[in-house]
Amino acid sequence: MPYNNAPIAPTQEITGTVSLPLTRVKKIIHADDDIANCSNNAAFAIAVATEQFLQYLVEQTHHVVKAERKPRRNIQYRDVANAVARHDNLEFLTDVVPRTVTVKAHKERVAQDRIRKLDETREKLTPTTGANGTHLAAHGDGAGSAAAPANGVEQEVPDHAGPEVMDIDNVAGVDTAALNGNGHG
Repeated sequence: MPYNNAPIAPTQEITGTVSLPLTRVKKIIHADDDIANCSNNAAFAIAVATEQFLQYLVEQTHHVVKAERKPRRNIQYRDVANAVARHDNLEFLTDVVPRTVTVKAHKERVAQDRIRKLDETREKLTPTTGANGTHLAAHGDGAGSAAAPANGVEQEVPDHAGPEVMDIDNVAGVDTAALNGNGHG
């Protein structure tokens, strides 16, 4: 048995009725804790505005479908998501109606994000080498540049672990010498 896919033309005349059930509209309104009471007139106005918005959204989606190389009779979710992405006045729906992504594309994107984060972490941790062979102190902004004080002179940290290089335990606030029982590190 074929489906009834004939489009329903929107009414141009004011009839005083809406297609959405007012009792459900009122239930949705009362679900909000901030609203104590809602009159029937307010619920009717919200139902009319909702119908007009849905009609506009479907029309824009239909225009997107017609613009495709192989237009279809039925509108699918991806068509609505494309209409939301293409029209500026529907931009507020991007979080509600996101574009669909295949599992393979999602896995590739996650892998690329992990690689990018690892590269950024390596740039932060890898010291750069100065002109005389000493390592420059890495700057913490992720740019990988050397830290420069206000006077513009680069601070150099020697390759050997001398007193000017801080111990990682002391940076973290842990005194390992006291924990081990010997008074010096």
